[in-house]
Amino acid sequence: MKRPEPFEVFQPVSIPEACELFRKHGPGGHFLAGGTDLVIAIKEKGLVPRYVVDLKKIPSLTGIREASDGSLTIGALTTMREIETAPLIRRKYPFLAQSAAEVGSIQIRNRATIGGNMANATPSADVAPALLILDARVKISRSDGEKIVLLEEFFIGPGKTIIQQGDVLTEILIPPTPPDFCGEYIKFSPREMMDLAYVGVAVGVVAEGARKRCRDARIALCAVSPTPIRTRKAEETSNECKPISDVRSSAAYRKEMVRVNTRRALLNAAAGYVDNLSWTARRDRRYS
Repeated sequence: MKRPEPFEVFQPVSIPEACELFRKHGPGGHFLAGGTDLVIAIKEKGLVPRYVVDLKKIPSLTGIREASDGSLTIGALTTMREIETAPLIRRKYPFLAQSAAEVGSIQIRNRATIGGNMANATPSADVAPALLILDARVKISRSDGEKIVLLEEFFIGPGKTIIQQGDVLTEILIPPTPPDFCGEYIKFSPREMMDLAYVGVAVGVVAEGARKRCRDARIALCAVSPTPIRTRKAEETSNECKPISDVRSSAAYRKEMVRVNTRRALLNAAAGYVDNLSWTARRDRRYS
């Protein structure tokens, strides 16, 4: 492990101050949220920042709030552990809470933030598919104002987003969903915890009547394409993904697991959420 080169650290107390620091000091700066990705990049991947802007002293970047219309706002510095345990999230969107619970260890989840996780744009990000089926948007603050974009338009490649130098991702916005909306997230991975997803599938369905007739279905995937993706044509799910072969899995195997786990997730969502059921147990549920 290489010893990091010295760099300056700034701790702004407002978003405009954070943007101004980047305008003033120029290229070579990086924002610090939870630090679970940035610190590793500095210590082990050769990243040499000129300066770091620590966002943790900006109070408006934390918290989970529900509006009168049922929409949610999640501050970018809200930790994965907070999302995992928040009563509001567990009541409205338990699959989102569960996807946050799949991220690393509990030590990591107490540091990692939802905003930093989205900005890092890892193709296997567990929380991204759950947010995609909720039609989530991200709010970005810039020196010339604010911009709101769909999360699926936010990612442009592995580790790449539309964020420009000095932009601050401030909030995740989740619009209202139908009252009978149910979701599910299944992470497929050989180890039961602390492993990257080989395939991640989130589904959201609106089922009505005693026979659970599906009126609407949404499907999103991670770890099977350069970015987390929303698959707009459910019948073409396995064709829309573009997995790679690597040390974890072949592309062909990933495609087959997309087909298998999409079906399982749809059945689980239609059957209803079961609290305190591990992801491996949900993945392996059987239906007559």
